[in-house]
Amino acid sequence: MKLLPTAHLRQLSDAVGFDLVGFARAAPIPPEALTEWIAAGYAADMDWMKERAAERLDVTQLLPGAKTVVVFANNYYRDDAETEGSPIARYARGRDYHSTLRDRMKAFRKAVQGEYPGIGTYGSVDSGPLMEKVWAARAGLGYVGKNGCFITERFGSWVLLATVVLDAEVDAYGDGPAADRCGSCRKCLMSCPTGALVGNGRVNARACLSYQTIENRDHEVPESFRVEMNNLVFGCDICQDVCPLNRRPVFAEHPRFAPRAVAGLGVMELAGLTQEQYATFIPGTALARAQYDGLRRNAVYALGATRQENARLLLEKLSEDDSELVRSAAQWALRQLAQ
Repeated sequence: MKLLPTAHLRQLSDAVGFDLVGFARAAPIPPEALTEWIAAGYAADMDWMKERAAERLDVTQLLPGAKTVVVFANNYYRDDAETEGSPIARYARGRDYHSTLRDRMKAFRKAVQGEYPGIGTYGSVDSGPLMEKVWAARAGLGYVGKNGCFITERFGSWVLLATVVLDAEVDAYGDGPAADRCGSCRKCLMSCPTGALVGNGRVNARACLSYQTIENRDHEVPESFRVEMNNLVFGCDICQDVCPLNRRPVFAEHPRFAPRAVAGLGVMELAGLTQEQYATFIPGTALARAQYDGLRRNAVYALGATRQENARLLLEKLSEDDSELVRSAAQWALRQLAQ
């Protein structure tokens, strides 16, 4: 097959709604990029990170004959007035980004296969065994900052990534990561309330409040971390909010990134969610990852961390909740009020 023209592939990417696109050669990733992070224990309980390590490091394991990794980015930054002070991370306030990027990725794959019959593809949006940030850096879209986030020149770190692997070569490839613009700045490292940023773009997931509020949904959050959950119920944007490279964000106009009603709820309302309200507000959003009890547990911790006396009646009710997670969190929060 002839080399695919990147100019045409960029047009297809634009047409389906991606903001950025880049191209990287499908060469294997050095194992230490993943194995050292896992060996240090920074993956916490995310065992799937090592279960498919071979595929993460070599995309030919996913698509035999892979030649090119196409990387896409979408800006998701919104500062809608109704979400000011939301305890939900910015990326999770609208429709589940997996659905949005997956729809665009599928449209791109369909267009490519229509234009170039016989081409093999493999696509992933965050959930597949692909190291998106490594490929995005190789494709020249930006670099991994000190906070572990992928930073682009145009949108800062307010981006979501998707990848498509092709078994064909293109006529031009990215020339590696963009220049590191973090310099001597340490604002993210100094601002992380739990010390989860360990340097060199690595994050200790076990200490990260995003991990604790999203992935650690079946166990208690360690007390040394829950006391830092001030207005944090799902995810954490602190290291992005303080980053000077994010000082001029670009508003994401597309309605798929518009906040849903749940983004207007405060901590108290999230802690008191009924099953019926959960079924109304949560499906179709990324918050479903935390599940009903995990989301309420997080909100209860946030009430305790800020010692909100006006939450006492709610906490007393939740201290007898059917869920052990919520019940234990409420009892802890009540003890915080007593201090």
